Amino acid sequence: MQDEFMLVMTTCPTQESATQLANALVEENIAACIQISSPVTSVYRWEGNICQEQEFSLQIKCLSKNYQTLEAKIQELHPYQVPEIITLAITGGLPAYLDWIRET
Repeated sequence: MQDEFMLVMTTCPTQESATQLANALVEENIAACIQISSPVTSVYRWEGNICQEQEFSLQIKCLSKNYQTLEAKIQELHPYQVPEIITLAITGGLPAYLDWIRET
């Protein structure tokens, strides 16, 4: 099971762009489930400036074997020049839930 499942995180500037990205990833069977958060405030440095923006966070559950396809699809559809794409290995969880991810 180790390294079979992963949680990928990204952010989008609008709920609409987050929903479009989530729908594309699930429709193409790249991800099993994506949760979109309420707006969060992000503070970051970009091109020498301190920026503060509202964003929507996406928590994407998928199989590790789909990561390269997932990354490419996020980059293709994402409105940011450099989107946040962070991965975490899922090393445990409810077996029935992990089976469900595997089957999707």
